[in-house]
Amino acid sequence: MTSPADRRAQVVGTGLIGASIGLALRERGWRVTGRDRDAARAGRALALGAVDELGTDPAAEVTFVATPVSSVAAAAAEALAAGPGLVTDVGSVKAPIVAAVGSPRFVGGHPMAGSEQEGVEGADAALFEGATWVLTPDDRTDPDAFARVRALVAGLGADVVALSPERHDELVAVVSHVPHLAAATLMGLAAEGAVAHAALLRLAAGGFRDMTRVAAGHPGIWPDICAENRAAIVAALDRLVVALGRTRDSVAAGDRAGLLALLEGARHARANLPSRAVQPEALVEVRVAVRDRPGALAEVTTAASALGVNIANLDLAHSLEGDRGVLVLVVAAADGERLRAELAGRGYRPAVGSLG
Repeated sequence: MTSPADRRAQVVGTGLIGASIGLALRERGWRVTGRDRDAARAGRALALGAVDELGTDPAAEVTFVATPVSSVAAAAAEALAAGPGLVTDVGSVKAPIVAAVGSPRFVGGHPMAGSEQEGVEGADAALFEGATWVLTPDDRTDPDAFARVRALVAGLGADVVALSPERHDELVAVVSHVPHLAAATLMGLAAEGAVAHAALLRLAAGGFRDMTRVAAGHPGIWPDICAENRAAIVAALDRLVVALGRTRDSVAAGDRAGLLALLEGARHARANLPSRAVQPEALVEVRVAVRDRPGALAEVTTAASALGVNIANLDLAHSLEGDRGVLVLVVAAADGERLRAELAGRGYRPAVGSLG
């Protein structure tokens, strides 16, 4: 049996995701070779310890292709031709890539992980711990290849989900691609208004900032994503346009009951989004009013750490006015009262409630 020290991997594309994979593999004893079409980026990955060496390793047990989606299929084919190892990718579109590669040794993949930082400088060996990593086998995928790739990414701390390539693209269009386009569109609308009304963006409160946060992401990847997943994105946008039309009609008609039903349903669905913790029924929310100031988050989370309380999820709901917000911590039900008492002792006024 191959020992971890003898295991070799290749990373093609040394940006945020590729470099994070390299760091995570090296942390687990793998020898990682990397390459990138941008020589400076590849050199930086080497300097930061994301890879052991630069170049191509024909003896790599597995190759991770972390390039823009438009070039994944070609890079995967090149890796398959270079040696007998397995190949997977990290692209956010799967059906066209899986169809184009069409090899039993290729397992399409998509880690649902990211960072506020861009590029190799933001790489983190812990990026995939607790994150969902989708694998998309089809009827040509070798079962052993799938099992090996699954074991490998699970070993990086990811929660592995298997979907068909087509189903993946439909779902990701709704939860990732369309939200990004919607955020960019809303941000553009506000920016246009700000030209005529200089105060508009200064009035942007927490809700607006939270909703448009993803619009700050790197724009260069999105034309490729939209081209490769065009059908699913257009279908999801059509559904959003229809839904917004219904909302618009409710507002125009003064339909208070309809609006309340919409908002209550959305609130309930948002509160019940899966967290990274298991057994969500055994979790509670601890809501803490805080001033929106540097150090407030650290103060509360440090108190939780001091008690040994694990925070399964965390959100900061900004106030529409002023400098206050509500910090929402999701913790195990058994820890909720302990954390509430500790924070109360520090001068806060926390409340504990269910996720429902």
